[in-house]
This record gives sequence, structure tokens and C-alpha cells, in this order.
Amino acid sequence: MAIAATSPKTMSSVLAAALLSLLLLAVACQASPYYPLELGYYRYKCPQAEAIVKAIMEKAIAQNPGNGAAVIRMLFHDCFVEGCDASVLLDPTPFSPTPEKTSAPNNPSLRGFELIDAIKDALEAACPGVVSCADIIAFAARDASYFLSGGKVSFDMPAGRLDGTFSNASESLKFLVPPTSNLSTLVSSFAVKGMSVEDLVVLSGAHTVGRSHCSSFVSDRLNASVPSDISPGLAGFLKSRCPANPTSSNDPTVMQDVVTPNAMDNQYYKNVLSHTVLFTSDADLLTSTETDKLVLDNANIPGWWEDKFEKAMVKMASIEVKTGYQGQVRKNCRAINHY
Repeated sequence: MAIAATSPKTMSSVLAAALLSLLLLAVACQASPYYPLELGYYRYKCPQAEAIVKAIMEKAIAQNPGNGAAVIRMLFHDCFVEGCDASVLLDPTPFSPTPEKTSAPNNPSLRGFELIDAIKDALEAACPGVVSCADIIAFAARDASYFLSGGKVSFDMPAGRLDGTFSNASESLKFLVPPTSNLSTLVSSFAVKGMSVEDLVVLSGAHTVGRSHCSSFVSDRLNASVPSDISPGLAGFLKSRCPANPTSSNDPTVMQDVVTPNAMDNQYYKNVLSHTVLFTSDADLLTSTETDKLVLDNANIPGWWEDKFEKAMVKMASIEVKTGYQGQVRKNCRAINHY
């Protein structure tokens, strides 16, 4: 039986259509709101991954709500330095003696390292070498937000981050501004990472949970020689808990939100308005018309802050992520792989 030959013109049309389809597919992929990350990234490689993280976080928060606050803060400290690449987890080595976790913004206040280790161990047992430490931090922070809010903060977290191989304390000092910072400094530090003024105000709401060392606020909020708008009642309470000159051997911690200390809610903004917040960085949100209005909206409109916080967390967790040849999936979150 004779077989009809395909004309050059027809073949060209077929090739053109195929190339157009590939181009449209590539454009569609990059047009994804999460690109280069994606939702359900582990659905084939490790379908139980997110459930494992969630179960461990639920148990950890039930034991101590501070565990949830710790990993939310960890996500911020990770993503603002070298991007969301778990560089904050790396331990000192002879070749890298001063990684991020040894820097002043992280040591000794950043916690949750053992919790991330536990999650990594469980994931390695289920799916060896598949789930990155960077994705673990992001998943854990999402789940912490969910449990601490009683389910009111609920969102999907895209994944696909790889773990970085570089970590240096000097980078933390450069990008993690202290709580004594004024609004202008805070806005600039967020802008450098592609985050807006609204993102700054919304993510500051995470101060509704967790504890702070006295050394983070005594010098500028309780010092009689430094002007402060802190309420006299809160100032008196804090002075009864904190030494006038905290040291590394005498630096107690206090709740950041004394009204609902273990609940992820919008109480933080009500505290800002009543001048019952710990940090200058919190109080300064009232010093501009734009941020003052955002504080009022978050304080007074039901569900407003929760919705904004969900979006800001996903945005922050996408900062300068590493993919392809830029990173690796560490076997141990505290050390880079050596092949």
C-alpha cells in the first residue's frame, strides 16, 4: 500500500505548531504566581512530606507554643539573608567558622533548630534525599501559623527551594536590622528584598506570639534618657522583669504580647495603638500616615490581617530562592553535602 509523503510545507507547519506549544507552555510556567516554586512540589517524589511536617509541628506547638513562634521567626531570618535557602541552619566548621546562626541577630535568640532536625529525620526516613531543609522551614512556618491561629491563618505554601552552601554572619548583620530601628530603616530593609511597606506592617504582626530578650528593648524603650511612647503601665511591668543593663548571663525573656501571648491574632495592632509593644520598630509604625492607617485596618477589620499575612508569608518565602544548579538537598540540615 502506498504511503503518502508529507510535503515540506506541511512538515514546517507541524514543527511550527510544536514549537509554539512548547513556547506557550514555558510562558505559562513562568507566568505561575509561584514561579520558580510550585504547589504540590513533592506530590510524586514524597507525597507524605507536608503531612509529616504538619504532624510534627502540631505536636511541638501543643507542647510549647513558643516552638511555633520560633520557626516563623526562623523563616524571616533565613529568607532575608541569602534568600530562603536554609543557610541559617548551617553549623560552624573549620572552613566556615562564623555562619549566620552565630551572628548577633540570631545568637542566642533564634530557636527551633532541634525541631527542624526532627522534621528532617522523619522526612529522610520516609523519602531519603528528597525534601530540602529550605522547604522544611517554609512548611513549618506555615503550619505554625495555622495552629497558633486556631486555623484562621491557613494557606498553601509552594515548594521547590534548594539548600544553599554559603553562610556568613556578616550577611545577617547587613540584612537583619535590629528592633531598635526606626521606620525608615525598616522600610529600606524590606524594599531591598522586594517587600512592600504593607508587607512590613503585616509581617510585623507575627510579634503577636513569642518571647523577647530584655536586651532587645531595654536600652531604647525603658531608658529614662531616651524618649519613648511606651505606656507607663507596661514600662513598670517590664522594669520589674528586666535588669537595667542586661548581660549575656542576665538577659531574661518576656512575652511580646501580654494580652494573647500564645495566639496568632491581630492583638499586636491593638497593642501598637495602645503603646503596649516592646520594640521601637513596632512603635514606629504609627509615625507615618501610610503605616498608621495599615495598623488601624489590621486592628479593626475582622479577618483583614489574617488574609494579608497569608499572602505576605508566601511572598517572603519566595525571596531569592535557589533552584537547579544553585543549591542542593542537604542530607543533614546543619551541614552541606560533600560529594
